[in-house]
Order: sequence, then C-alpha cells, then structure tokens
Amino acid sequence: MKLETLLLKSLFTACFLICVLTVGSMLVAGTSAPAYAGNHVSVTASVSAAS
Repeated sequence: MKLETLLLKSLFTACFLICVLTVGSMLVAGTSAPAYAGNHVSVTASVSAAS
C-alpha cells in the first residue's frame, strides 16, 4: 500500500510539474502572429472587390 501511495504522489508531482512548465513557457513566450495574419483584411477586401 505504501508503494502505491508513493507512486501516485510521484505521478501527481510529475504531471503537475509538466503542466506548470508548459503554462509558464506559453506565458513567457508571448504571442507572435505570422506575417500573413496582418494581411487578412486586405485579402478579403480584394477578394470581395474582384467578385
């Protein structure tokens, strides 16, 4: 019983650490939109004008 409890605590700690590191890296990295994302309005306007 003690071995199972130790394994579960270790698994919980590992999963929690992975989640914290993943969320932390996403928050630190910030957002970087691709260059084509800024051109979305002009592309849709040119497509609408061509129709």
